[in-house]
Amino acid sequence: MEKFLEVVELVNGKINDFVWGPIMLVLLVGTGIFLTFRTGWIQVRWFGYIMKNTVGSLFSRKGSKDHGSNLSPFQAVTTALAGTVGTGNIAGVTGAIFAGGPGAVFWMWLSAFFGMCTKYSEIALAMKFRDTDASGIHKGGPMYYIENGLGKNWKWLAVIFAILGGLASFGIGNIAQSSEIAGSLNGLFGLEPLVGGIILTVVVGVVVIGGVKRIGQVTSLLVPFMAVFYIIAGIAVIVLRVADLPAAFKAIFTEAFSFKAVEGAIFGIAIMKAMQNGFARGVFSNEAGLGSAPIAHAASSTEEPAEQAIWGVFEVFIDTIVICTITSLAVILSGVLDAGSVDAFGTKGAAAVAAFNEILPGTLGGTVIQISLIFFALSTILSWSYYGERCWGYISNDNKVFVTVYKVIFVLFCIVGATGSGQLMWDISDTLNGAMAIPNLVALLALSGMVAKITKDYFGNKK
Repeated sequence: MEKFLEVVELVNGKINDFVWGPIMLVLLVGTGIFLTFRTGWIQVRWFGYIMKNTVGSLFSRKGSKDHGSNLSPFQAVTTALAGTVGTGNIAGVTGAIFAGGPGAVFWMWLSAFFGMCTKYSEIALAMKFRDTDASGIHKGGPMYYIENGLGKNWKWLAVIFAILGGLASFGIGNIAQSSEIAGSLNGLFGLEPLVGGIILTVVVGVVVIGGVKRIGQVTSLLVPFMAVFYIIAGIAVIVLRVADLPAAFKAIFTEAFSFKAVEGAIFGIAIMKAMQNGFARGVFSNEAGLGSAPIAHAASSTEEPAEQAIWGVFEVFIDTIVICTITSLAVILSGVLDAGSVDAFGTKGAAAVAAFNEILPGTLGGTVIQISLIFFALSTILSWSYYGERCWGYISNDNKVFVTVYKVIFVLFCIVGATGSGQLMWDISDTLNGAMAIPNLVALLALSGMVAKITKDYFGNKK
C-alpha cells in the first residue's frame, strides 16, 4: 500500500504541475479578464446594483412561495455558496500564505476580481442552456451549455467535463473536506478519525438521500449561520490586533512583488511562488472557472439568466474578498508565519487554529476555527454530492440505478477522507480542481458572445 501511495503521489505531482502551471494560470486569469471586457466591467459599474439585488434582497425575500421540484433562487444560491465556502477558506488560505508568503493574498484578490465575471458568465450560460425534464425539473451546468450551446459536435468536451467533475466530487467535494472535519472532531471531542468518519457518513447520507430539495433546505439554514459566525469571529481577531493592520497590508502588497531569491532559487522566484499559490488557492476557494456552482444555480426556478447570474459576483466577493481576507489577516497578524512551515503545526487547519489561538483569549480561537471547519466542510460535501450527481447523471443519461450507486459510494467516501492521508488528499483535490476547469474555460471563451448578449439585454435598460 505504501508503494502504491508513492506512485499515486508521483503521478499526481506531474499532472498537478501541468494543470497549475503557467498555461493554466494564463487560461484562468485571462478568461476572467476577457469576460470582464465582454460584460462591460459589471463587477465595477454595476457593483452597487448587484449587491442591492443579491444580499440586499435577502431581507425582503418571501420564503413561502412554492418552487415545485426546483430550488428557490435563495436555495440555489446557498447550495452554490455551500460548495464555494469550504475548507479552502481556512485551511487552503493558510497553506497558501505559508507557501507563497503574504503576497499570495494580493494575487488571491486579483483572481477574485476577475473571477467575479467568470462565475457570472458560467451561471448565465447554465441558465440559458439548461434542460428541463418531463417533471419540470431544471438541470444544467457546463456539460449542458457545452452541448446545447456549442452543438452536438462538442458533446465529447461535455463528457470530459462531466467525468472530471464527477471524479472531483470525490476529491475537492468530499475527501479534502472529510479530512478536515475528522481533524476538527478530534480536536473538539477527542473522536478517532474512523468514528468521526462514521458520524459524518450518517449525517451526509440522510441529507443526500433526500435529493436536491433537501440539500437546498439544509444549506439555506446552514450557510447564513456559518458565514456570519466566522465573519464575526474574524472581525474580533482583527480588532484585537488593529494596530498591526497597516503592517499586515504593507506585507501583502510589498511581498506580492518581491524580487528576491527564495531557498537559493533564481532572482524573482518569490513572485512566482506568491502568484501560483494565490491563484490556486483563490480558485480552490471561490471556484470561479471550475464550472461547479452553475450546476446548483441551474436548478433555480428563476427564469432570467442574468438575474440569477449576478449572484455569482456576490459569491466570489463574500468568499474571497471577505472570508478569505479575514483568514489571511488572522494568519499574518498572529505571527505564526515565523514558524516557517505548516509542518510545524501538522496540518493547514492546525496552523489556522494556532493563528486564532494566538490572538483570541485561551483556546477560544481554536474552538472557533474547528467549529467553522466542520460547518464549512459539511456544507461543501452536501453541495458537491449534487454536483457529482448531475455530472454522473449526464454521463448515464440520468439512469436512476447508476445515480443511486454514485450516491452510496459518495457517502461512503466520507470515511475514506476522514481516515486517509490529509496532504495527499489535498494534492489530488488540487489536480482534479484544475483539470475540470480546462473544458469549462474553453466553453466560456467560445460562448462569450452569448454572455455579452445576455448582459446587454439585462443591464441595457437599467439606470
